Amino acid sequence: MPEEASERTGSPARPPRPGAPRRCRAAFEKPGVNMTERFDCHHCNESLFGKKYILREENPHCVACFEALYANTCEECGKPIGCDCKDLSYKDRHWHEACFHCFQCKSSLVDKPFAAKEDQLLCTDCYSNEYSSKCQECKKTIMPGTRKMEYKGSSWHETCFICHRCQQPIGTKSFIPKDNQNFCVPCYEKQYALQCVQCKKPITTGGVTYRDQPWHKECFVCTACKKQLSGQRFTARDEFAYCLTCFCDLYAKKCAGCTNPISGLGGTKYISFEERQWHNDCFNCKKCSLSLVGRGFLTERDDILCPDCGKDI
Repeated sequence: MPEEASERTGSPARPPRPGAPRRCRAAFEKPGVNMTERFDCHHCNESLFGKKYILREENPHCVACFEALYANTCEECGKPIGCDCKDLSYKDRHWHEACFHCFQCKSSLVDKPFAAKEDQLLCTDCYSNEYSSKCQECKKTIMPGTRKMEYKGSSWHETCFICHRCQQPIGTKSFIPKDNQNFCVPCYEKQYALQCVQCKKPITTGGVTYRDQPWHKECFVCTACKKQLSGQRFTARDEFAYCLTCFCDLYAKKCAGCTNPISGLGGTKYISFEERQWHNDCFNCKKCSLSLVGRGFLTERDDILCPDCGKDI
């Protein structure tokens, strides 16, 4: 049967969007602040005059309080990501810019595509070498984000999944595997399929063999009535196949007793006498119906009689 391969596309994760460092201000930068007024940290109430501070929800915080209360913790080094550092985030996880690197080769992932596997971030090269499929044809890695074809656990680059005979891409079209090679349907039929002796077309599925010749099931029919013979009892005359009904109607001898055909097939027994034939069950005395199979009998015109019924003849 022709098979079909499925098409899959994988996409590596995109780089997280870097968080800009939060702007720290000095107290003398705050518009409208009178030097005689108090300007304190919202959390610890320490004066912020002459110090850096960060606004959160319009409330000023000294740097130490802001980082203690609100700074994210870096996934790599476990330290807070200060307000003067870039905070890189991915799926609610955070890193210092210098800590955002590949788990295996340690190369920076900033502004680069990457993939995630079991909470580990990997560059595309390391991910491909460790986890990506290998092409069945060229044996090279199928990189994340590229299209690939899959069939029964094997994978191919889209450009490597081709017909072994014509070398054309198969894509998602039907194909037939043979001897670890894949063929498009037209090439398989040309190279391997048997030709039906009746219609001369390729036999791609099923088929029957009669006298060492291949036939489509739908082409192997009774010569007379055209009924399909596949799976049915049939016989032949002059190399032509017939169903039993047509053969008996056309060629079988007729029983002298019941006038029905005597097929002689399947070991059917019959009696023959002077160019006349009877079914075994029909070879009976005309008067008393006694079976005459294996017995002596007499004839009177077209009738057969047992010795007792025929003694008065």
